[in-house]
Amino acid sequence: MKVIFLSKKSFTNLAIGLLCLLTVVYLAGNWWQQSTTVTADKRIPIYQGSSEKKQVSLAINIDWGEEYLPDMLNILESNQVKATFFITGRWAQKFPEITRSIAQKGHEIGNHGFSHASPNKMSLEQNKSEITRTMSVIEKATGKRTRLFAPPSGERADHVLQAAAELGHSTILWSVDTIDWERPSPDVIINRVFKKVHNGAIILMHPTNSTLEALPEIIRELKNREYILVTVSENVFTSVAEEDG
Repeated sequence: MKVIFLSKKSFTNLAIGLLCLLTVVYLAGNWWQQSTTVTADKRIPIYQGSSEKKQVSLAINIDWGEEYLPDMLNILESNQVKATFFITGRWAQKFPEITRSIAQKGHEIGNHGFSHASPNKMSLEQNKSEITRTMSVIEKATGKRTRLFAPPSGERADHVLQAAAELGHSTILWSVDTIDWERPSPDVIINRVFKKVHNGAIILMHPTNSTLEALPEIIRELKNREYILVTVSENVFTSVAEEDG
């Protein structure tokens, strides 16, 4: 049997090399674990915030209804309420001034895809393109990048959730639906909200005339019931951070 003797210098170099290799492997493994965890978490759609906190969010999806937005923004401002607006790329491209105004008033802007097409019927790459194009348009108008994605019609096939996650977006749905796109009376919208409102609720609405008329009463009654109105991110991610300690 042949025995190999190493000089002190060679042994030291070998030990340092092995230590560096082990460090790289450890860091890479740790990074991969963290990345995988984040991606996996983002693949789970979010319907509401913590049930332990008496707060709610108004999630306003926009692909039309620009004629009602100035008045809706005025109502929100006069009541010192911040909402989250999920905007399509094609709408933001057509109305960059309104998009910019929403951001300047301190509201949160989320991603609603570009063309409001059916996400479930598109491929993974098509969904990523829809989100990416919208990110670009909104960032151009506001200087801010989106981090939340509300899929059109609430469609949430696995590849839709994966597309959003790969682009660093959390998928946001809702727990209270006004169904205001049916254009019901303001009273119907108000009743739908207060029939189901709860701690951590995400209340879905759109810019319609009925919603505009119902909005002051919705805000007033929510405050009467001691709910705090916050953006979706404040509602959801603050709760998660506090629960994680």
